[in-house]
Formats: sequence, C-alpha cells, structure tokens
Amino acid sequence: MFSQEREAFSLARRTSSDLIRRRLCFSSAVQMAWLLIISSVIVIWIASLLKILHGSYSPSKGAFLNDSNNGGGAKKKKVLLVVAHPDDESMFFTPTINYLTSRGHNIHILCLSVGDADGKGNTRKDELYKASATLKVPHQQVKILDHPDLQDGFGNMWNHNLVAKIVEEEVISHGINLILTFDNYGVSGHCNHRDVHYGVRKLLNASSQRNIEAWELVSTNIFRKYSGPVDIWLSNIYSMQCSNEMLHCLVNEQPRKSFRAMAQHASQWVWFRKLFVAFSSCTYVNMLRKMK
Repeated sequence: MFSQEREAFSLARRTSSDLIRRRLCFSSAVQMAWLLIISSVIVIWIASLLKILHGSYSPSKGAFLNDSNNGGGAKKKKVLLVVAHPDDESMFFTPTINYLTSRGHNIHILCLSVGDADGKGNTRKDELYKASATLKVPHQQVKILDHPDLQDGFGNMWNHNLVAKIVEEEVISHGINLILTFDNYGVSGHCNHRDVHYGVRKLLNASSQRNIEAWELVSTNIFRKYSGPVDIWLSNIYSMQCSNEMLHCLVNEQPRKSFRAMAQHASQWVWFRKLFVAFSSCTYVNMLRKMK
C-alpha cells in the first residue's frame, strides 16, 4: 500500500514537472516570437527612414502634376492649402508642401482660425508665420482668419457655406487653380478639419468653380497612421492600385523640415506632439486623392 502511494506521488510529481517545463518552453517561444516581431518592425522602420534621408526612394507612379514628365517644363500651379488651425500645415501636409515648393509651384496657405481654444490665438498666429517661413511659403501668401463663426473647438461646428465663400474669395483673389485640404475624416477626426473638407466640396459643386482642381489628404487606419516611414511602402502599394489621375503618393524629401516647422509652434510643441510628429506617417508621406 505504501509502495503504491509512493509510486502515485512520484508519477504526479513527474507530470507536474513536465507541465511546468512545457509552460516554460511555450512562454519562451512566445517571448522569442514577440522579440522577432518587434525587431523586424524596428529594422523596417529604420531602413525606411534611411531610404528617405538618403533620397533613394522613388515611387513607381507618374509624378504629381506631371512635374517630372515634361522635364520640369510643366506649367506651375497656384496652390491654395486650406487648413483649420495653425500647426495643421506642419503636422499633416509637409510632404506635399516640400514637394510643391521644391518644384517651383506657388503655394498660398489659408488658415480658417487662429486656434484660440486655449486663449493662445495671437501667439499661434505668429507661430504659423514662422513655420511657413521654414517651409518656404512667403509671409504675404499666408492668410489667417479670426472669424466669430469659425472658432477652434471640438464643439464648434462651422458653416459649410461660409467656408466655401471664404475659400472662393481666396481662389478668385490669387488666381488659384489647385486646392489642397483634408478628406471627410480630417486625419484626426477633428470636426473643424471635416468642416473644411465639406466647405471645399461645396465650392467644387458650385457651377462657377468647376474648373478648380482639388486634392484631399487621405486619412488612414490607426496602424498606418502611427507606422512612421514604414507607411511609404503601404501608401505606394495602395496608390499603384488606382489611376494615376486619382491618387498620388508623395514622400517627404526633407523630413527634418517637418520637425523644424512644427518646432516653430512653440506653444503646441509639447511631448506628445513631439511623439506624434516622430511616429505619424504624415511626417514622411502624404497620400493625395483627387476630389470629384
């Protein structure tokens, strides 16, 4: 009887030891798998960034606005970038701004508010002028509004007709033939960004301005949004599946300029925005879709 109990106890102990070993092996395998995944992501992230910094990346599609197709002889555009707040141009649109300025296109920026949600409107206005200078957009081609019906804030809905009217005035005043703005999600989902989009769309639908070409910055899912330079590959693959005339992938040829421009917005340059600029795909690539 005693011998049987000892044998049963020994068997239970061996079984328990086997289970513990198996769990340890499984845990080690999981840890190794996660380590491999994280290491792969870091390697791809760094490799993608180095490709941009060394200028060795070139998309396979035709150039935006046919800049390279005519040996630089394509007619230069008068471009109006329409944003909601000071710092939108630096946080979201620097790949496009850098692309256009480097090819001699004439860029105007229309900012529909001074971003006074925290009472820093005057400061943020000055910061936008400094950021624009960093991005090679002349001071006189930057217009910032402080309209009582277009105030910064998540709870402040903007009238689309009013936005359309203001944009139309700028288009006529400067002979604009191309508009850039947010898509209907507005990258971050901010209601002011979305209202800018719908205001521009309302203008495009007006019979008097059907000759205006407009492009919107495509919003992406959260994985792509924070994938940094890795998104240059994903954006290019996606754009290759669409017509050259409808979708373009613009890689930021000077990503350091994004950081320098955003740093001019000193009142907004806090730790979480520094992380955003470092990891946001918008720092490294813009995917533009033609607005119909």
